[in-house]
Amino acid sequence: MPLRSAVKQLCAAALVLAAALAAAQPALAPEVAAAIDSISANALRAHVSFLASDLLEGRATPSRGAEIAAEYIAAQFRRAGLEPAAGRSYFQDGRIAPPRRSPNAPAPESVPVRNVIGALPGTDPELAGTCVIVSAHYDHLGQRQGEEGDTIYNGANDDASGVSAVIEIAQALAPLRSAPKRTILFIAFAGEERGRLGSRFYVEHPVCPIDKTAAGINLEQLGRTDDVSGPVTGTAYVTGFDYSDVGPLLQQAGERAGVRFLKHEPNSDKFFTGSDNLSLALAGVPAHTISVGFIFPDYHRPGDHWDKLDYDNMARVVRGIALGVYELANRTAPVRWNDANPLAERYRKARAAAQGAP
Repeated sequence: MPLRSAVKQLCAAALVLAAALAAAQPALAPEVAAAIDSISANALRAHVSFLASDLLEGRATPSRGAEIAAEYIAAQFRRAGLEPAAGRSYFQDGRIAPPRRSPNAPAPESVPVRNVIGALPGTDPELAGTCVIVSAHYDHLGQRQGEEGDTIYNGANDDASGVSAVIEIAQALAPLRSAPKRTILFIAFAGEERGRLGSRFYVEHPVCPIDKTAAGINLEQLGRTDDVSGPVTGTAYVTGFDYSDVGPLLQQAGERAGVRFLKHEPNSDKFFTGSDNLSLALAGVPAHTISVGFIFPDYHRPGDHWDKLDYDNMARVVRGIALGVYELANRTAPVRWNDANPLAERYRKARAAAQGAP
């Protein structure tokens, strides 16, 4: 058979298989489809432009700018109708020490952290006591001596983009009459840039017991499509893609939303340990970070401004994430670490320990 004919037949077979797989998935309820479609580029732009404005002075931990950001996020959770999850408050306050800079360095003093947490209660009598976490970090690097006189590291893509996605996913899912079976916790973590301070504190003081936390979806850098490895559109990458069931589940949801959730071969494993998902994973929770790109030209530089993000692409990706979160929260089967992947072994053992396995 000529090569060109063989390629055509393979492509046709792939299209038929894709169509069959799509047809095999049950249709979304109209209410859910409308909720997902309500996530808009304009709403995301509005959140990012405020959180990454000069007024907030780069949102260092701790700082006045970070306090303003936390108040803004709590107000958005309140607007969405989420329940306060930290007692009667949206704020989980505490203190935690940053990591040592070197083994011989003196132990750093603890610093104050404020996580912002809202809950969408589950509806299933047996599963409502379990939860799925959707998170992003709201801090950035604050003010430093920058380039061309700009001293404010605004952190629009890193990670005002992730926080705005958390807010809009909450806004989309909270009004649903067909609310998910499991509780969804929406968390904006403090202090990620100083060593995952907020997520480490949360794991030590969880709102939802760690052994009852089904999965974690952490959102980082969703807005820039100009990754240094090449432009990225209609695609987002899942760190540690094949460490657990989460990657394939997101991939299925993405097919419905027109988004590709993929493994980034050079970076998926490397960046698994680079964000707040790691704090949850070390405690045993199957938790991953979703990013559109890993390194962009203004990464950790003063030029990470809100007007450089591709909000249309971002909205498309966030819709896919929202659907994945909804389906994870409706999943009755437990999410599991991949027994066949040796890179997931330490997290699998932590899960077993958290659940009291011998």
